[in-house]
Order: sequence, then C-alpha cells, then structure tokens
Amino acid sequence: MCDIGISNGTTRRGFLRGAAALAVAHAAMGPARAGALQARSGLLRAYVGTYTGSGSNGEGIYLVEIDRDRGEVRRQRLVAKAANPSWLVAHPSGRFLYAVNEVSDYHGNSGSVSSYSMDESGDLRAINTVSSEGSGPAYLSIDATGRFAFVANYGGGSVAVLPIAADGSLGAAVDVHRDSGAAGAERATNAPAGSFAISGHDAPHAHMVLADPANRFVLATDLGQDRIYVYRSDAATGKLTALAEQPFVTLPSGDGPRHVAFHPNGRWLFSIQEESSTIARFDYEAATGRLTARQSISALPEGFAGTSFASEILVAPNGRYLYAGNRLHDSIAIFAIGGDGTLTRVGECATLGDYPGQFRIEPNGHFLYACNKRSDCITTFRIHTESGMLTPTGQYTGVGSPGCITFVG
Repeated sequence: MCDIGISNGTTRRGFLRGAAALAVAHAAMGPARAGALQARSGLLRAYVGTYTGSGSNGEGIYLVEIDRDRGEVRRQRLVAKAANPSWLVAHPSGRFLYAVNEVSDYHGNSGSVSSYSMDESGDLRAINTVSSEGSGPAYLSIDATGRFAFVANYGGGSVAVLPIAADGSLGAAVDVHRDSGAAGAERATNAPAGSFAISGHDAPHAHMVLADPANRFVLATDLGQDRIYVYRSDAATGKLTALAEQPFVTLPSGDGPRHVAFHPNGRWLFSIQEESSTIARFDYEAATGRLTARQSISALPEGFAGTSFASEILVAPNGRYLYAGNRLHDSIAIFAIGGDGTLTRVGECATLGDYPGQFRIEPNGHFLYACNKRSDCITTFRIHTESGMLTPTGQYTGVGSPGCITFVG
C-alpha cells in the first residue's frame, strides 16, 4: 500500500492573464454513439484542463484516453488552446464540455466560461464564451437537468448562473450573487503548528458552487469569509434564493472552506478547509437545505507541523471512503466513513508529484488520477475498494501545469 510523502515549497495565489479562444461551431455527436465507440475500443475518454501563460506550462485542454481495465493512459493530445482552462465539466448528455478561463481581463475585469462540442474523435470545437461575472473563476458545475451552469469566481467573490441552450451554447448570466461581509482571520483557527498558510482572507473569495443530489438547493463555499452558503434553486429560471432561516453556515475563522462533497446517500456533506487542512462533516437535510455540524478532523498526519494547503475532497462511489488532498505535504489522506457518517483516518498516500490541486476517480471506481500542478504530471493509483487504500500504478502522464481532469462516458 501507500505511505506518506512530504515535499517543500511555497505558494502564492494569483490570477494569470490571457485571452480566451472564441469561435462558432455545430453541436457534436450524441452520447449513445460516443459511448458505443468508447465501449468498442475499451478506452475511457477524459479531458485535462491546465494553467497557461507566464509561470505555467499548459497550453489549453488536453484529451487523454485511458484503458478501462488497466487504468493506463494510452494516448493524449492537445485539443483546444485556451487561456487558463483550469476547471472543466462535461455536460450530462456527453455532447459538450465547459471550461472556466481563470483570467481577470475578459471585457474589463471579469473571467469567462467557454463551451465546446465534442466529436467522435474527442476533438473540441469552440461554441461560445461568456462572462463569468467575476474575476478568476475557480470552479464550474452543471445542474442535473443540464440547463444551467454554476460558476464560482474566486477573485470576484461571486457566484453566477449561466443558462445552457440545446445546442450547448452558454447565455449571459441569469443570476449573480456577490458575497458581502467581513473576511475571516488571516491565520486559521485550526492551523498546524508553524503554519504560514495565510492566503485568501483579505476579502470574500467564492471557491466552489454545486447543486445538491436532489437538484433542489445550491451550495457555495467562500474561502475568505469561512462560510458555506445555501440557496434554493428555481428549476425553471435558474435563479438562486438565499435561505431565510440559515443562509449560510460558518466555519472557524481563517480555516477557509474550499471544496465540499456529498455522500451518495445525500444526507452527509463533507467540507475541506484550505488554510487549516481540516475536514468538517455536516448532516444535510435534503428537504430544507439545512446543515448541522457534526465533526472536524485533520487531513494531515498526527503531529504534522508546518505549512500545507488542503485541496480536493471526494467520496468513493461505494460511499465507504473519503479522499482528501494536501498540497506541500503532497499526499492524499484516506478516511473510512462510518454508519453515522463519522470519519476515521485509515492512512495516506504520496501523490508522487508536486502540489496536487485536484484528483478524480474514474466512473468504475477502480482508479484515481491526481493532477500535480507544479511537477507537470498526472499520477495514477489503483483503489482497493475493500480497504480504501491507494497503490501507485507507476504511470506518470506528462501534462504541463494540470489543473483538473474530468471523465466523459
């Protein structure tokens, strides 16, 4: 199995500038044909978003094809040049791909979101680009109906709802919420001893936004305010309404909620805090959107001292294990999920790369792929479904400054 790995480094948050590609094209093949082609070839298709521009080594969006049984990346190629497409999400239909452009100079002082159609070879054709309604968009998700995209703007401290047309194109935002109120403490309440993970608490910084499993409510994290907002979602218009009784829950000051993950049962929510490297567990009431805090546990090994920035959090498809990413410590922590949702640490695995910002589990739940931004590679791990532990497969896929990987089909 895996043991821990620690690497040294420093970090700085900022926004890389650049221009996003813009073109017009036709919608691509339907999902049934794409699925059939991939099934015959035995290959799983995935797209990798990268950081581009000064100080980064990516060029845009890459296509990788993965052997479903072995988890091996067989082929990869650049399929779209774009400015900082650091976060990608596929449409539920399997026909379209969407990318944030993590910039701050689109039509003045905003970031943007681009839409693409996918053809049967995996090539991308740009459809259109619209404003994200805030600088430095960091996260993008799509509701269960495929009609609305939600974008979180880190620099702008806002979340926006973008309508999706039948041809895959994006419309101008139908709703924008700008976080207001004081930011939290510079230093995290629950930071490890000697930590200098102090970025992000100068102003509101929306970091993630997604619909709940029932598609009734939308949750958004604000790292700078140490809050998780909850909105009621209008399925017809896409508009978001803050809950009157509990518009948000507050995490300890300075801890910095970054990403959240729902358990498959829809009753538990887990939040990872970037500055404190902690995981918070909440009970979630699907009927009301209400969150109740139940547990907090460190994503770092017992006794760890120094600086590390937590990154990603995922629940295994079988609902038995949770995975949490640590940058600078460069590891993925593994937790068992008890019958009442309680987390128990079972181990960790070094990512074998530098600064893992995002990782994903492929649809069958057998392999995990970690994007190591600073070492320009994606590392592959086999998941032992009974124990939850990870074993490196020994494969490194070279991609310049990878930000995220998303699977299609």
